[in-house]
Amino acid sequence: MRKKTKEVRIGNLILGGNNPIRVQSMCSTKTSDVNATVNQIKKLEGAGCEIIRVAVPDMAAAKALKEIKEKISIPLVADIHFDYRLALESVKYVDKLRLNPGNIGDKNQIKQVVDAAKARKIPIRVGINSGSLEKEIVYKHGNTAQAMVESALKHIKILEDLGFYDIIIAVKASDIQRTVEAYRLLSEKVDYPLHVGVTEAGTSFAGMIKSSVGIGALLLEGIGDTIRVSLTSDVVEEVKVGYEILKALELRIENPIVISCPTCGRTEINLVALANKVEERLKDIKKPIKVAVMGCSVNGPGEAKDADIGICGGKGMGIIIKKGKVIKKVLEKDLLEELMKEIENM
Repeated sequence: MRKKTKEVRIGNLILGGNNPIRVQSMCSTKTSDVNATVNQIKKLEGAGCEIIRVAVPDMAAAKALKEIKEKISIPLVADIHFDYRLALESVKYVDKLRLNPGNIGDKNQIKQVVDAAKARKIPIRVGINSGSLEKEIVYKHGNTAQAMVESALKHIKILEDLGFYDIIIAVKASDIQRTVEAYRLLSEKVDYPLHVGVTEAGTSFAGMIKSSVGIGALLLEGIGDTIRVSLTSDVVEEVKVGYEILKALELRIENPIVISCPTCGRTEINLVALANKVEERLKDIKKPIKVAVMGCSVNGPGEAKDADIGICGGKGMGIIIKKGKVIKKVLEKDLLEELMKEIENM
């Protein structure tokens, strides 16, 4: 069962509570390059990205946020380190700040940022990474999950002492075990929404596996209100993988699920090619249906019965099964088109 957390608004979305688990990403462009950043965000929006974060390393990037915000449709997050002035400029235009308050200035400077965020009803995400923990905390605990949680609680207390409670938290490491342990510990101590991910997960394939295991493990325990898959790859892939994780866990199903058998010596049709073609044809359909593509008569019919619709191949032939009943027998060459006709009819 998903842990019920406090609701926090980000632009036109609400995180936490019983609201959907949101998929987000971060731009790889220079934020000061408005055209490149907006173009990338548009691609991400097309893939279903719901919240986008951009780096704000300097004042040029902070001032670019105004124009970027005017040209996009999803909530915009400014990622800021070390300089409170960047936060004060960014908060005028964005829907959320990502910063650790203890790192951006002295008490008076922190208060200025918090007051500005409070006045504009902009939430703050406290984002702790294992690679940037305070030296005194590492000395006390080592670079551990406990150290990450202590760091997060330290920064949260700064905000709470200033009367600020629109907080989201992340505690990410680059390895799965430390990440999962940190989120478990944190989830026991706070009821703020949690942004879940494995940081620096790696290149496309390896990072996808690592993120799926780490994020999936936490979501199965009911921990997490928004996710980001961090890949050294095209950022659009992050969004696609994020949705596949949610779909695999049946937490958000917004387009078809394809189940297909792994093939074996009993397979008598070109199942690999057929399954890939089915998946390609279904990618733009926005209906939560389950489609089975099975390759033999042993497990195929039974597995396909669990789907809304499916095909099961034989030697040169195949059957179409709808809601557990065989509705049609067709030639192998016609399986794909006949399946798509039935799906369109549905």
